[in-house]
Amino acid sequence: MPAAVLIVDDEKNILLTLSQSLQLAGYRTELASSGQVALDVVSARPVDAVLMDVKMPDMDGLTVLAKLTELKPELPVIMMSGHGTIDTAVKATQLGARDFLEKPLARDKLLVALRNVLTHQAAMEELQELRAQLGRFDMVGGGPAMQRIFSLIQRAAPSEGRVLITGENGTGKELIARALHQHSKRKGGPFVKLNCAAVPHDLIESELFGHEKGAFTGAVSVRRGKFELAHEGTLFLDEIGDMPAAMQSKLLRVLQEGELERVGGTETLKVDVRVLAATNKNLEKEIAAGRFREDLYYRINVVQIHSPPLRERAEDLPDLINTFLSEACAKNGRRPLMLSPDALAVMSAYDYPGNVRELRNLVERLAILCEGPVVSRTDALELLPRGRQLPPMPAATVGGDAPLAPVTAVATAPVAAGPVGWRPRVDQTFREQVEDAEREIIQHVLAHTHDNVTEAARILDLERGHFYKKMKALGLRRGQSES
Repeated sequence: MPAAVLIVDDEKNILLTLSQSLQLAGYRTELASSGQVALDVVSARPVDAVLMDVKMPDMDGLTVLAKLTELKPELPVIMMSGHGTIDTAVKATQLGARDFLEKPLARDKLLVALRNVLTHQAAMEELQELRAQLGRFDMVGGGPAMQRIFSLIQRAAPSEGRVLITGENGTGKELIARALHQHSKRKGGPFVKLNCAAVPHDLIESELFGHEKGAFTGAVSVRRGKFELAHEGTLFLDEIGDMPAAMQSKLLRVLQEGELERVGGTETLKVDVRVLAATNKNLEKEIAAGRFREDLYYRINVVQIHSPPLRERAEDLPDLINTFLSEACAKNGRRPLMLSPDALAVMSAYDYPGNVRELRNLVERLAILCEGPVVSRTDALELLPRGRQLPPMPAATVGGDAPLAPVTAVATAPVAAGPVGWRPRVDQTFREQVEDAEREIIQHVLAHTHDNVTEAARILDLERGHFYKKMKALGLRRGQSES
């Protein structure tokens, strides 16, 4: 079905002209002669995009935009004005507008802007659908690395095979363990976890196997251990590489025989437990150094799943950031925040040494501190730890793929810092100034990505083909980036 576009303008002839142009281009149109009518239409029936004038008598377009953002934050809105100023464009962008066009509207430019916002919205909806499909694992990510993990979970979960999960801290190893349990034949049984690094060495045996009353000072009653608690379920041993050597041999016996004795006890207890283990260490190196038993390694490493660091799955960052932002806003009672393309580019370029755990904490901090409703590049830069930020880059967008406001802001305010040294000249037209700014921005981003066009296009939120066309139009070619 053709996309439905709501056109909002108090001038009847403009409504009819724009409606005819969009219908000839294959769109369905809805017309509203005032802001209130527009709000009524959006509340009553679905529309795919809104094209709205700024200056209207009963309720100006910016006021309507703010109400639309609260009513349907995902609805793309393009603002238009015959009296547009830079301040108006910036404010419209801050309120959530996807683009800002000056009247009289050029038909080609309007169609390009409309196509861009609809394409972007379709991509976001596709990500939401993918996230819903992958939600069965309670993990977010559609890139190759996560697809491999999902595939391994699907194959390993129904078996009784022990699984060793490897990866850096904060990469989601426990989530993988939980997904394995939830999709196993033991999902109706308990999921019990023990962090081997967090338990004192002299207490870990009691934690695992339990103890009898009087077994040691402070043992005032019988206590069941993790193995007993996990009977007919799953036991997740996190950071197993930190388990003391003496305990490793006792664990090996339980894995081999399915039997244990509580500390201070004589009764042999049978347990039926599937053991999943995780570590941030290289266990093969630990074996070579004499710190980990080789026979235990082979017992727990029937299937191995590696959880990659966030820097190796950058394609999942936008989806992770948006997911965590929605969760953090809901958790802290904040209205939904929207990320500007520049803010998303800044956050996606950070390396996150603390991985997903660090990302989640940073995004929650953003949800608490950002005034919104749109997260700016400045907000994102202030969020990241100092000394680990990208080189400053003007908050500008290229072409018609994103709101025009950041470009006009660059065109009127000197860049105070960073490698981009562009300044507007008084003898240039506005278009020439914008082209110069775009040229400098592209050169800067290409320098940052070492002439990786695909990565540069991603950072600027452009399709790769459009990025190449923009380079050609500006007289740029690969290898001309800043040194």
